[in-house]
Amino acid sequence: MRIFDPHIHMTSRTTDDYEAMYEAGVRALVEPAFWLGQPRTSPDSFYDYFDALLGWEPFRAAQYGIAHHCTLALNPKEANDPRCRPVLDELPRYLAKDGVVAVGEIGYDSMTPAEDEALAAQLQLAADHALPALVHTPHRDKAAGLRRTLDVVRESALPLDHVVLDHLNETTVTEAKDSGAWLGFSVYPETKMDECRMVEILRVHGTEKVLVNSAADWGRSDPLKTRKVADAMLAHGFTDDDVDLVLWRNPVAFYGLSGRLRLDPPASDAATHEGNSVLRGGG
Repeated sequence: MRIFDPHIHMTSRTTDDYEAMYEAGVRALVEPAFWLGQPRTSPDSFYDYFDALLGWEPFRAAQYGIAHHCTLALNPKEANDPRCRPVLDELPRYLAKDGVVAVGEIGYDSMTPAEDEALAAQLQLAADHALPALVHTPHRDKAAGLRRTLDVVRESALPLDHVVLDHLNETTVTEAKDSGAWLGFSVYPETKMDECRMVEILRVHGTEKVLVNSAADWGRSDPLKTRKVADAMLAHGFTDDDVDLVLWRNPVAFYGLSGRLRLDPPASDAATHEGNSVLRGGG
């Protein structure tokens, strides 16, 4: 079984997770830029973070046989902080880099005017750089948030078939599917979706243009949720081909819109990255 996790925050995870993910079948992933859990106090902290997503994390993932990609953006929550807004002016130089396969996470947290402006600006950046967009639908008031998201996307230069609407659930899947966008589902302990709900959505709405992710981060989360969804699909009568479509071919097709996707970990003779060998004390 081959698995592509299209949304996971490995900066928050240990190398033990990389090992376990490889054993479970994960061979590729996308790490979206996101909120780190406390406010950043200057744009410079974003740039160090972006550099890590483009350098250190691909190096670390490759040590465990996993191809790492990223999406970069000013996230919705921090779009409300004036200290962070200059990030929008610097994003173009990062979006030109090979390891970036989409603009994201963008979208809504509290549905403020500042979030409106940041979403519209970053959809334009995605169009300018011929990249798809990973759009975060809000965790609160989800139906209204989805409609507001769709309004902004439809007014942008980016076509809906270059957008994945993430964090969907039963209340938003029908409208999202009718829009023509890709459908993203985060399977996460206690909140968001679980395996059984995900299988039922696939049974009712089908497997086309569906991306299933773990969204694992610094909270209580599980980087093996993609494999657990695959196992649940098989247990409920889906075929191996269905699983391969949802857990591999769909994310490959969506992020392949960037023209930058590589599905093998980069070969490198370098024993370290910026002096770090991954092994503690090994350089």
